[in-house]
Amino acid sequence: MISAVLFDLDGTLIDTAPDFAAVLNGMRRRRQLSDIPFEHIHATVSDGARALVQLGFQLQEGDDGFEVLRQELLDDYLQHLSVHSQLYPGMDKVLSWVEQRAIPWGVVTNKPSLYAEPLLRDLALSQRCGSLVCPDHVTQRKPHAEPILLACSQINANPEHSIYVGDHRRDIEAGRNAGSTTVACNYGYVHAGDPASSWGADYTIEQASELIAILETL
Repeated sequence: MISAVLFDLDGTLIDTAPDFAAVLNGMRRRRQLSDIPFEHIHATVSDGARALVQLGFQLQEGDDGFEVLRQELLDDYLQHLSVHSQLYPGMDKVLSWVEQRAIPWGVVTNKPSLYAEPLLRDLALSQRCGSLVCPDHVTQRKPHAEPILLACSQINANPEHSIYVGDHRRDIEAGRNAGSTTVACNYGYVHAGDPASSWGADYTIEQASELIAILETL
């Protein structure tokens, strides 16, 4: 019996790359720089704001101007975090399937709550989501098991009977560390040099809708 279904946020539940791309290229345009191709930004989103600044401006953390650019990116993103972002195709059907069976679902993410909470609210997911665990809610972030265990405790779920779905190696490691069944999303922000097939997940899906068939067998 499934006790809960938990999702990573960016690259798993919601495609946030278009808004990150708009913000980063907006910063470049203000400096008379050309746009970076979307696919390059898409491949970098899961590495966070620092990696996006490195990509966009060829600076390393500690370089002059790096922190100013990072804060500018974060400030701009906060103002535009739900302009283009949306659930992945088929994901709303997955959520409806789960909800119809009274299975609680939640989000366990390395995205700070400052951004995760308004994103879920803007996409009308806050009331549907039973738990949201961000780095500022725990002492150890993924791949540590603590965030998943906290989410399970908040919705009275057994971690060993729960599913964790993610698009990064650290997500699968976190799920395994919590004793949960893991599902790798090959449609997300997967690095070319670290294919989902190498993460050791229990299942791998190419599109969100495939999750329903997996859940039906558990």
